[in-house]
Amino acid sequence: MNNRLLIIGGLATLFFILVVAYLVGLWAWIVLGVFALMLVALAIWDMTQKRHAILRNFPILGHMRYLLESMRPEIQQYFIERNFDGKPFDRDTRTLVYSRSKGADNHKAFGTERDTARIGYEYLLHSTAPVRPPEKIPTVRVGGPDCRQPYDLSLMNISSMSFGSLSKNAVLAMNKGAAMGGFIHETGEGGLTKYHLAHGADLFWEIGSGYFGCRTEDGHFNPERFAEKATLPQVKGVTIKLSQGAKPGLGGVLPGPKVTPEIAEAREVPLGVDCISPASHSAFTTPREMVRFVAQLRELSGGKPVGIKLCVGSRTDVLAICKAVWEERTAPDYIIVDGSEGGTGAAPLEYSDHVGTPLTEGLMLVHNALVGTGLRHMIKIGAAGKVATGSDVVKRLIQGADFTMSARPMMMATGCIQAQKCHTNECPVGVATQDPRLVRSLDVEDKSKRVHNYQKLTVREAVQIMASMGLTRPSQLNTRMLRRRVDHLNTKSYAAIYHWLREDELLNEPPRGWAADWEEADADHFGEHAPVGYLTEPEPEWREELYVPGRSAASAAEPATESATEPATATAADRSGEGKTGGEGEPRSGGRPPERNAEEKDLDGARPRRSGSDTGSTPVVSNEPRPEGEVGS
Repeated sequence: MNNRLLIIGGLATLFFILVVAYLVGLWAWIVLGVFALMLVALAIWDMTQKRHAILRNFPILGHMRYLLESMRPEIQQYFIERNFDGKPFDRDTRTLVYSRSKGADNHKAFGTERDTARIGYEYLLHSTAPVRPPEKIPTVRVGGPDCRQPYDLSLMNISSMSFGSLSKNAVLAMNKGAAMGGFIHETGEGGLTKYHLAHGADLFWEIGSGYFGCRTEDGHFNPERFAEKATLPQVKGVTIKLSQGAKPGLGGVLPGPKVTPEIAEAREVPLGVDCISPASHSAFTTPREMVRFVAQLRELSGGKPVGIKLCVGSRTDVLAICKAVWEERTAPDYIIVDGSEGGTGAAPLEYSDHVGTPLTEGLMLVHNALVGTGLRHMIKIGAAGKVATGSDVVKRLIQGADFTMSARPMMMATGCIQAQKCHTNECPVGVATQDPRLVRSLDVEDKSKRVHNYQKLTVREAVQIMASMGLTRPSQLNTRMLRRRVDHLNTKSYAAIYHWLREDELLNEPPRGWAADWEEADADHFGEHAPVGYLTEPEPEWREELYVPGRSAASAAEPATESATEPATATAADRSGEGKTGGEGEPRSGGRPPERNAEEKDLDGARPRRSGSDTGSTPVVSNEPRPEGEVGS
């Protein structure tokens, strides 16, 4: 039972019993005595259990700590945090999303609360002569020279979120909203489900390493099954997911008990069995093979746009993909760059906080790589990761994107309150849960209108901002129009802060900062595979200036002393035993291995056991590797 409900219920019951006992008399006191005995039993259990030290030292009262801890997120969000410092999305941003989704006024009085003097603050440059926004909202045509069915994308679309992570009602609401607004609904790697097809919205079908919806029984890619679905009229494009922002380089696992009949049907996996997405694809292992896989999917889909989605890691990998495109003479029609600040239903904290490239740096890297290799004109770029407002859209277009994808703000438009319980199956508003009781609260008709309103008004605001900058179409944006405060006295434009490559610059004369990565990039390898010199040396040796004269096997047991007759520098013979043990020479430590303190040894001299292994009721985890870390086979 939830500790919070247990404690609150207990306190309320105690108060009620005391009141009744005062009013009623004997029988109430009997009930009160029973309750007191229950408290005594709880106190005895607290003092004898081994898992929680607080409860052993402070029985009964210690439960208040867990009550307050469970209430902390709500107290923080509703009473403590300011409008502009909440995470991942601050209160101002969330309020803007909610207001736009309802079609309500989203204006604010009395000026900004942002610290414009803060280092890192960014702003757009308006024009002294603004223009009227265009009557027709601009779109972006996606489709390279090998694409036979190009598609015109909106500037903002629904990013990939799978059924299974989202409830069926959330998927239905987003799908109907996308159909009303004429923008793309990307499916997520959980498969192309009946809920994605329910309202006829235009779809980008995302294919992950699990190949859900187009897989063989052993989890490999099934071309026939893929072609059957990819040729559906609602499917306008196909995205191959290489990695995602919140957990790049890591797969996923849906535990067997959560694989319901609906999810098993959608993903084409066995009912009740762990559903694993490997860390990497089994259909390809090199950039060259990946580019060929793109061409294969494009052919199987009837010539529809096929792209890739990745959180940028090594720059060498991106350049290797560019080399593979040139050598194979075929290319993805688009690349969606997902920033490390992107969201997910569940990820290890270390991955979310410390792994992957943020969207700004990743987006500019991919844009520069395509420009420098002469491929930018044929490959469109999408930006995904905390895109919530019209200014976000404009900034990402300046940084190199052609269109944007939004996930968590679309969830907010559907009713998400940023409770951050997506991984618990306890989403209070029915967006990220499979609990029928919670899902029932999400009304598809109402929320679909909110999704439509939010996307429409956000794109309209982006176009209005560009008009205030004196522009009528996104192609007129340039890197001088976005500025960042670099210190307390100065601001600089993106054109001045970053080095932007010229067309074909990598093909003709790679600049110094890119030359090493460009040379190392190989169409037949992912990763930085060039050897690092000092890690490949067979035997470590002391450098000349670090050599201690007079050290030899004969004097290994005593410190060396300098003599006037000894040479100032050592010969190769003098150093023949350096870095070795066992009488061949003496290491810098004097030949004695480091010893642990006596109290750190067991009776047999072995490494001591950790005292924390005896944890009472706390389970000890197994040595089995985590399934989401496995690679494709």
